[in-house]
Amino acid sequence: MAWSASQYLKFEEERTQPARDLLAEIRHDAVATAVDLGCGPGNSTELLAERFPGAAIRGVDSDADMLEAARKRLPALSFEQADIAAWSPAEPVDVLFANAVLQWLPDHLDVMDRLIDHLTPGGVLAVQMPDNLAEPSHKAMEATLHDGPWAAEFEGRSLRRPSLPQPIAYYERLSPKLAGLNLWHTVYRHPMDDAAAIVEWVKATGLRPYLDAVGDTYREKFLAAYQARIAEAYPPQEDGKCLLLFPRFFLVAVKK
Repeated sequence: MAWSASQYLKFEEERTQPARDLLAEIRHDAVATAVDLGCGPGNSTELLAERFPGAAIRGVDSDADMLEAARKRLPALSFEQADIAAWSPAEPVDVLFANAVLQWLPDHLDVMDRLIDHLTPGGVLAVQMPDNLAEPSHKAMEATLHDGPWAAEFEGRSLRRPSLPQPIAYYERLSPKLAGLNLWHTVYRHPMDDAAAIVEWVKATGLRPYLDAVGDTYREKFLAAYQARIAEAYPPQEDGKCLLLFPRFFLVAVKK
């Protein structure tokens, strides 16, 4: 699945707010090194550089288009192409920042456990992951997949990524290595211009596997059918806008 930096950045302000909220909960006053895991087009990396101006900041991402955008945005910083599932730093770092990326890894608890080993004592692993699979925006993806001329090909199949574990799973798995662990959910409510805007939002992320699966033959028909479901699920408010609810899960872990 190829990512598109330009598509992702159509809603840059809304996508960056959770990164700001995650960064605000990092209580570390002596950060010398920080890595933005799944840095995307560099919007979250830019926040790290502003928060820790004296630190060595770098970004890691698996997608070439995202990295190209990040390098253009922040030419003074270093960016690396790598698979986060297997990546580790050469030396321990003070902050590992993972905004809206680890949910794509089915074994992300294992990844978090391993990443904590690469923190300095008192170092911080900060994670934000969308927890929105129960929202109409994502339920409509599966419903559309199984209702159309493409449906026979996907009978008995799901393209949904795995649901996040319950917060207690993160606590039980990670807390033996930690001096502190903060877990919370935030539900963002984004006013969107219309149903088409919601579709544009998810085309950059959750809808990508579905569009790749149906291919060019059915792409436009699939999008039209999906948008019809979105229009029904997110009716216009009094001001004409649609309100997109977006739950997200946050974790800030401090190594012993």
